[in-house]
Amino acid sequence: MARRTEQHPDLTDPRIGAPFFSTWRVGSPERQRQAVEAIARAWERRPWPAGDLLGYHVYAGHDGDTLLHYSQWRSERAYEAFVKTHRQERVDEIDTAVPGIERVWLGRYRRYRSARRDDAPVPGCVVIVDVHFDGPDAQRQRAWVDAVFEALESEPEPHPGGISAHFHLSTDGTRVLNYAEWESARAHIDALAAPGDGVGSATEQWKRVQNWPGLSESVVRRYDHVLGLVP
Repeated sequence: MARRTEQHPDLTDPRIGAPFFSTWRVGSPERQRQAVEAIARAWERRPWPAGDLLGYHVYAGHDGDTLLHYSQWRSERAYEAFVKTHRQERVDEIDTAVPGIERVWLGRYRRYRSARRDDAPVPGCVVIVDVHFDGPDAQRQRAWVDAVFEALESEPEPHPGGISAHFHLSTDGTRVLNYAEWESARAHIDALAAPGDGVGSATEQWKRVQNWPGLSESVVRRYDHVLGLVP
């Protein structure tokens, strides 16, 4: 059976071969809460669907509208088997409880690189940085992430509120998703307000990252971890 957990997921678990991220729009903070409870009921009253699913986590957007979903699969094949046999009954139950959910996007990823503070506290906020490129290019994805790490390592004044960064590459070669953990939403807001464009200082390394050829869009959203489900 599914069991709730308040623990944040370990994104570096080596068993994760196919991390999935998706977003829903539900319309209001109240409907966010209703949808989260509907998800919990739909999962807790059924057997855990597959041994190859390591965990499923849901996050409420600070915009009062969106939900982010993060699922940890051993393989895409295991996910496809779940879709064929177990997904629809859960979707139907959730949609009956909360009609009108807009399922915006589902992304298939592979984790590429991570960084984490040695003294990492429990995150108070999760920040998703969704980077889009103008076309598929796996080499460009990796090169851009490597450039971010160079900028982070050369950062003269790293903000103390940052905890971790986990960079994922979309399997279609067009996006990079950074799942970043922060001590609080205020810490992230303060970092954005500091000199520079984004959380980094106005260094040449950060300017290179921000003006990378083919980078078309970067969207930043803050979330709270509101539901964790594990076997």
